[in-house]
Amino acid sequence: MTRFCVIGPTYPYRGGISHYTTLLARHLREEHETLLISFSRQYPAWLFPGRSDRDPSERPLRTEAEYLLDPLNPLSWRRTLRRIREWQPDVVVIPWWVPFWAPAWTVLGRGIKRLPNQPQLIFICHNVLPHEPGRFSKILLPMALKMALSAGDGFVVHSEADKVILNRFFPHRQITVSPHPTYAALGQVEMAELPVDLPGDRPLLLFAGFVRPYKGLDILLDALPFVLAKCPVHLLAAGEFWEGTEAYKKQIEQLHLQPHVTLLDEYLPNETLAACLERSDVVVLPYRSATQSGIIQLAFGQGKPVITTDVGGLAEVVENGRTGLVVPPEDPQALAEAIERFIIDGLGDVFEANIKQENGRFSWQRLIAQLVMLTES
Repeated sequence: MTRFCVIGPTYPYRGGISHYTTLLARHLREEHETLLISFSRQYPAWLFPGRSDRDPSERPLRTEAEYLLDPLNPLSWRRTLRRIREWQPDVVVIPWWVPFWAPAWTVLGRGIKRLPNQPQLIFICHNVLPHEPGRFSKILLPMALKMALSAGDGFVVHSEADKVILNRFFPHRQITVSPHPTYAALGQVEMAELPVDLPGDRPLLLFAGFVRPYKGLDILLDALPFVLAKCPVHLLAAGEFWEGTEAYKKQIEQLHLQPHVTLLDEYLPNETLAACLERSDVVVLPYRSATQSGIIQLAFGQGKPVITTDVGGLAEVVENGRTGLVVPPEDPQALAEAIERFIIDGLGDVFEANIKQENGRFSWQRLIAQLVMLTES
């Protein structure tokens, strides 16, 4: 049995990284002693682009945690190191997803490597580089990455594309690719009633998650007129629109799509997200860029096929013609043809059966086995 210390967000914080950390700790505890250290504060209000970083779910994903770490308070970094030293883990696991965490992870990483019992330090890199760099320049991003991850003994990434990127920074470190596990636990929550009315006489396309430019909702809207010329569909675009809905509403009006599109601009509690997935026929994610996608694993966890684009590691997860369809990015015509094929050829049942056969490939047990292998090699 290995003693793990996992650092990362969990309830009451919301979002995919929080869900991931929670489920990782839960599954680790099935076979290993595990301490989860979370945040007394995650982001300052002025930095967080959403309306809140708190999870409004009535039945959130939860697990036991100690809330010690504040990314802007170095005293809390020392407090966290003291707790790790007291607990004496064999392995410390830290997530990496945005450069904001670079200062805290730099100090913690160096401190962990100086602990008397010399635990292994593993970083799980959800995104090696951010989808939208924002204020970080091309010079600052590599500097932040190298500082934050330099103490790592090994790394887990969720796509071959991210492995290639990370290997440029750390060519002699151990990097293992493990597919993002499914969020099947979401299916165990009681579903809420959807807060919007949707037509019941046509297939429902679901675009879900935080709505940001790189996710390509505008491309999906451009594809809809082509689809509607061949078959009736309805699109539900559900999630918090980080840059507002006005541009999308204008596009919908210009394309005369008002009867065919519903926008739900709010963070989706677990109960609402589960209901959206249950109600949908297929999840459509026309990303412009990506490394991997938690939404795909939410869909697969509920047995829902996915239509997506060949960017980053998405095509490594969605098997074209077996568990979904994969098209070139930024190509509304190709996306429309894939949606038409899915509906007209009735591929839903076949894809759903294939997804059920993939459970082992996307299991938390596989990820944990790879974590253990990293520490032993």
